[in-house]
Amino acid sequence: MSKKGKKYVEAAKQIEAGKLYSIEEAIELVKKTNTAKFDASVDVVFKLNLDTRHADQQLRGAIVLPNGTGKTKRVCVIAEGPKAEEARNAGADVVGGQEILDEIAKGWLEFDVMIATPDQMPKLGKLGRVLGPKGLMPNPKTGTVTMDVAKAVNESKGGKVNYRTDKDGNVHLPIGRVSFDSAKLVENYEAIHALLLRIRPAAVKGTYVKNCVVSSTMGPAVKVAA
Repeated sequence: MSKKGKKYVEAAKQIEAGKLYSIEEAIELVKKTNTAKFDASVDVVFKLNLDTRHADQQLRGAIVLPNGTGKTKRVCVIAEGPKAEEARNAGADVVGGQEILDEIAKGWLEFDVMIATPDQMPKLGKLGRVLGPKGLMPNPKTGTVTMDVAKAVNESKGGKVNYRTDKDGNVHLPIGRVSFDSAKLVENYEAIHALLLRIRPAAVKGTYVKNCVVSSTMGPAVKVAA
């Protein structure tokens, strides 16, 4: 067994198998059992009782976390004229039009979020196969196709994260870093939890949140009573 593996096993022993912890207890355990030497991400995964074969049970959108994620995002804005200037003034890292799209077509993808004004979307269609699989294609549902580019840039820089159910009904999101104050991690978690409850599809019957775990990047998962 590798040294890394031994650390993980020892950390996991601190978590009682099958126990559902309060989010406050879970966060403390995540911090305690973190095995990474870097400032690891803290993530939450909600397994929801959804049948994603039905469009009305496919959840997708974005949320601005109260305390951010601890990661500085590189924002690329596809806009022209006054909207391009608005994006630059808001702090976008890269701003442009067709010249940026030409670079992307050649393989350049040095950004974490792409925002575009609606008039630029027809040009972006050709890059769907490049941007789509990486989750970089702007989408109205996540607020990245908009005329209010300044707001979109500020939100992306300030802790906005996208969520989308996978085929098994899971929603996986970061809630911060191990170095965050525990109360801030709890607050971020509660914001996501409240959002998911609020957008529960009407077609869902019975238990909605089937399982919920929090964990650090290389640490064991802790089950949460959600």
